[in-house]
Amino acid sequence: MDLINKWQSQAKEKAKENQNFLKRLKKSKQAGQIDRWVNEADEEVVSQVDCLSCANCCKTISPVVTQTDVKRIAKELRMKPTEVVEAYLLVDHEGDYVMKSQPCPFLGADNYCSIYEARPKACREYPHTQNRGFTKRPSLHYKNTLTCPIVFNVVEELKQKMLK
Repeated sequence: MDLINKWQSQAKEKAKENQNFLKRLKKSKQAGQIDRWVNEADEEVVSQVDCLSCANCCKTISPVVTQTDVKRIAKELRMKPTEVVEAYLLVDHEGDYVMKSQPCPFLGADNYCSIYEARPKACREYPHTQNRGFTKRPSLHYKNTLTCPIVFNVVEELKQKMLK
């Protein structure tokens, strides 16, 4: 809980600094090493953050939902894929399906996901700090520093590693 409180008070304060730092990483020749550092920091930070006490991602982000996700969600909800699309999704400006509403319609009052086993791939991979190619998506990670205490703290640890 402490990391969540710390994040909420510092994310906006350090927004420009983090945006610039992440942009500079895109040109780094140390991409493989950065991925290792990010993965290590992620493991450490994840062990200190209870996502269920935050759930800010589910409250504020509309994840991309693929056709495969739609089929999986439809099966879980015992609906037709077209019914899932009609009830829960819309097409965004990039032509992708995203949730119609925020918070996510599947987020319970207890911050549990009612379709957890069938959740979209984007939700399964969030906060994207275990994926390879961290340096290739600076704008995504910047946005996520403002959304997720894990990403914010991973970036803070990465800055410290890069200074050494």
